[in-house]
Amino acid sequence: MDAIELLKHDHRMVEQLFRDYHAAASDTQRRGVVELVIRELSKHAALEEMMVYPTAKKVLPDGAQRIDEHLSEHMAVKKLLLALDKLSAGDDREGELMSQLRREVDEHVREEEGGLFTQLRAHVSQQDLDELGRLLGQAKHTAPTRPHPGAPDQPPALTAIGPVAAAYDRLRDRLQGRPST
Repeated sequence: MDAIELLKHDHRMVEQLFRDYHAAASDTQRRGVVELVIRELSKHAALEEMMVYPTAKKVLPDGAQRIDEHLSEHMAVKKLLLALDKLSAGDDREGELMSQLRREVDEHVREEEGGLFTQLRAHVSQQDLDELGRLLGQAKHTAPTRPHPGAPDQPPALTAIGPVAAAYDRLRDRLQGRPST
């Protein structure tokens, strides 16, 4: 998959997780889905920030402004993910936080798929998109799995902090028995 196809695939997976959340039969099942949402959106955001947005910033005529808007949206999502991460199964706030998160993610997906991705495809060669997709696929295995709203969201600081955060996240995940994907 090229980078755009891979990112769209991530979007479809998260949309399915939101449906799974509403179909879950118990607090424990819903919490399991929440943990997967946290994991997948955290990885997706980190990889976009580290690998996709810098490219868009360089090649798009209004890249810096557009990416600043996307980073602002990511921050809102990260704060919601952090709030969800702190909850336990059955917490009364979970449903409302998941609804807020879904609204934020839906809007972000519409903007990316309706504009940013189209422009990237027009300004980046297919060969480069294929290579970026390959690199994104590899990086998914080592990306942070938890939200870090206080961490840098742009290279070079993100590139230095990201691997440390990812290692810490994966250790916490293992110790807490969280699902891995």
